[in-house]
Amino acid sequence: MSVDTPRIGIVALGRPTFDVPYAEEILAQAWKNLQTLDAEFVGEPKLLFDADAVKEVMPKLQEKPLDMLLLLQVTFTDATMTVELGKAIDAPLVMWSYPEARTGGRLRLNSFCGVNLASHALSRSNIRLDYVHAAAESPKAIEELRLLARAGAIVNQLKGSKLKLVGEHPDGFDACNFNEQELADRFGISVDRIPVIDFIDQVKELPDEVADAPYERRAKDFPNLADLDQEATCKTLKVYSKLRTEADEKDYAGVAVRCWPDFFTEYGCAACGALALLNEDRTPSGCEADMMGVVTSLTLQHASGNSVFNTDLVDVNVEDDTVVFWHCGQAPIDMADRDQPVQGTIHSNRKLPLLSEFALKPGRITMARFSQGYGKLRLILAGGEMVRAPLAFSGTAGTAKLDTPVKDFMEKMIAEGLEHHTALTYGDHRPVLRALAKRLGIEVVELT
Repeated sequence: MSVDTPRIGIVALGRPTFDVPYAEEILAQAWKNLQTLDAEFVGEPKLLFDADAVKEVMPKLQEKPLDMLLLLQVTFTDATMTVELGKAIDAPLVMWSYPEARTGGRLRLNSFCGVNLASHALSRSNIRLDYVHAAAESPKAIEELRLLARAGAIVNQLKGSKLKLVGEHPDGFDACNFNEQELADRFGISVDRIPVIDFIDQVKELPDEVADAPYERRAKDFPNLADLDQEATCKTLKVYSKLRTEADEKDYAGVAVRCWPDFFTEYGCAACGALALLNEDRTPSGCEADMMGVVTSLTLQHASGNSVFNTDLVDVNVEDDTVVFWHCGQAPIDMADRDQPVQGTIHSNRKLPLLSEFALKPGRITMARFSQGYGKLRLILAGGEMVRAPLAFSGTAGTAKLDTPVKDFMEKMIAEGLEHHTALTYGDHRPVLRALAKRLGIEVVELT
C-alpha cells in the first residue's frame, strides 16, 4: 500500500427488485473503468443483494488497512448494509451512483436515491462519506476517485509517523508553536523531543569522519566547497550525519530544529546545510523548531512525490506582480535553476557555513500550510508559477507570479493570520490536498 498505489475496498450493492441484468452491465463497465486506476483492489465485481452477502465479504475487507472503501451503489438499496460497512471498516467511505435515462418508464436503478438514504443513515452514526455521481464509463469519475483514494492513502501514511524536534522555537516566533495533542489526535503523529544543547553535545562527541561522505556528496554540487571555512563546514555535515542516522534508526519522517542562535553560538556552524540535505533525502526538515511547518512539508511531499522547501515569503512587488520565496539555504538541490550558479555559502547574518545558494528553477508551484491562526487548524493553499529570475537574496530563493494579483494575495494572507513559513513544491497538488483536508475535517482557505 502506498500513496501511488492505494488499497481500495470494493463492494457493489444492489436489490433484486430492480433491473438486475442492466445493473450487472453497469457494474461490469464500472469495474472495467476502475481497472485504469493504479490501485490494489480488495473485492469483486459482484452484486451483493442482502446483509448476509455483505457479512461474507467483511473479513476480507478487514484483513489489511484500506485507503478507501468504495461502495458501488448500483441500484437503490436500504441503508442497512451501508451502515454496517461504515461502522465495521476503518477507512474513508466513498459511494458511486449512476445516472439513468429518463425514458418515461420504469426506474431501472434508482441509484442516487440509495446514496441519499445512506448518507442520512450514516450521519446518525456520525459517519461521513464522499460520493461520485457519474456514468460507469466516466473518466471524470475515475479522476475523482483517484484523488479521494490518494487522500486516504496520505492520511494513512501520516498516521503513526514520528517526528524529531530539536529544541524549542525562538521567543516571539509563535508561528512555530504547536499543539502536540492535536497533532496526535488529528494526524496520528507523535513527536520525540531533545533540548538543543543536549543535541549539540551529542554531535560534538561524533568523530569528524562522519562528515566525510556528506562532504563528498556536497562537493559534487558546490564547486566552491573547499573555499569555505572547513572546520565549520565539517560541523554542519556532522549535524546532518547525526540527524540522518537518527532518522534511519528511529524511523523519523521529518525533523524540526531550533537553528539559531544555538548552532552558531554553541557549536560554530549553521544548521541550514544539514536541513537542506535532509530535504533532499525526502526527510522534510525545517528551522526555528517549526513543527507544523514540517507536518505541512511531509503532507505536501506525500501528495506530490516531490521534495519540499519550507520557506518565508520575504518580498512583494506590486508593480511587476511578483513575490520572492526565500530561506537561508535549505532548499533541496533538485529545485535549483541549473542555468544559474549553484554553490555553498555562509549565513548572511552569522557569517558561518554551510548553506546552499541558488535560484529556484521555473515551473508550476503549490504553496501550503497547516495554519493555526485564529485558534483553529486550517489548511492554507495557493498556486503560482516560479519564473526564471536572478537570485533575489543570498541563500535559496525564487521569484514567483501567483495566481491572483499580489495586492489581493497580501491582504488575504494577512487577514487570515498565515504563519511566516509555508511549504513549497513543484506541480499543482491542490485537488488532492483539498480532498485530504476534507478527510481530516480541516477547513481549507484558498489564497489564490
